[in-house]
Amino acid sequence: MATRRILLADDPLLRKKSKKVKQFDGTLQALVEDMVETMHSANGIGLAAPQIGVLQRVIVVQLPEEYEDAGAGTLYTLVNPQIVKASREREAGNEGCLSVPGIVGEIERACQVTVKAQNTKGKPIQIHAEGFLARVFQHEIDHLDGILFIDRAAGPEKLRRVTPEGESQPLDIAA
Repeated sequence: MATRRILLADDPLLRKKSKKVKQFDGTLQALVEDMVETMHSANGIGLAAPQIGVLQRVIVVQLPEEYEDAGAGTLYTLVNPQIVKASREREAGNEGCLSVPGIVGEIERACQVTVKAQNTKGKPIQIHAEGFLARVFQHEIDHLDGILFIDRAAGPEKLRRVTPEGESQPLDIAA
């Protein structure tokens, strides 16, 4: 296992569409292990393979156990994930991203999603998620299609810079 460098928003690789995984082997398992280690070392709750420079359709998600959310503490490893159903009901919520450090934004997402994917052995899985877990799945799957959360903001006024003290302030677009 290795901690890998997380690409930042200005890297053009993050804007490319990822390829479907076809080989379920040791290379995939090593990638997943590196992704989990990288996510944990960066204090993240989700990571997509493109964020570490690998254009494959793989995400890992793990909400901290203290979150009051179904699935908190569970490590989800999804290969070739796709949202097959999303609720019409939407909710705005704050998001941040390891590839866009220091910026948070209010993003509207579906409240519930059903995700179809495969595990690292290629076995089909399906997950119904709601609340924050649904938000994180949508955020990470967006990465696989070259979409960053800042692209989903209703406008620049919905984005804020976060100070090291944890305070947020409007994003100065001119800066």
